[in-house]
Amino acid sequence: MSEIKKLTADVDVEDYYREYVDFEKFSKLCIEEQEMLGYNWSYPPFDFDVDELWHSFNKLKLIAFKIEFSAEELANDFSETELNYVLKRFERFKTRLMNDIYVLENADSQGLFLGKCNLCMKCTREFGMMCKMPMKMRYPLEALGADVDRTVEDVFGLKIQYAKDGKLPPYLIFVGGLLYDRK
Repeated sequence: MSEIKKLTADVDVEDYYREYVDFEKFSKLCIEEQEMLGYNWSYPPFDFDVDELWHSFNKLKLIAFKIEFSAEELANDFSETELNYVLKRFERFKTRLMNDIYVLENADSQGLFLGKCNLCMKCTREFGMMCKMPMKMRYPLEALGADVDRTVEDVFGLKIQYAKDGKLPPYLIFVGGLLYDRK
């Protein structure tokens, strides 16, 4: 990996909610993903009102980590197994990046995870058990109904990239944030 860039933007929650949040649409996508890949406490269904959570804060700090790959890494042709291994490594890496969000939290804020929670090797929700790390688990933007692809394009001027045909994308982006300035 060549470089990790941290991008941030502060936005008004009401404006963001109006423009980018569609809980019904994105919760269905999260549930479909769980049906394929396994259930996770950071994804719906939730035991709280998502709209109420959004409307409990005035501001949202969007935090994106853009991981750029070196020319050498981009030149590699990976087998499907190798590519999955490389991408899994980056999925685990986002747990370390979450520290940048945890340190911003206080009593008037709530961190948002960089995609689906991966603190545990296998989420206890799969087994009908309570979360083992409720003090560290956070909900991601997409699980709360946000259109992350459009957010990245509109706010940061970038497109979400995916690996394909044995090649890494030019960069990966993990997007989380911080809801703050509690009402």
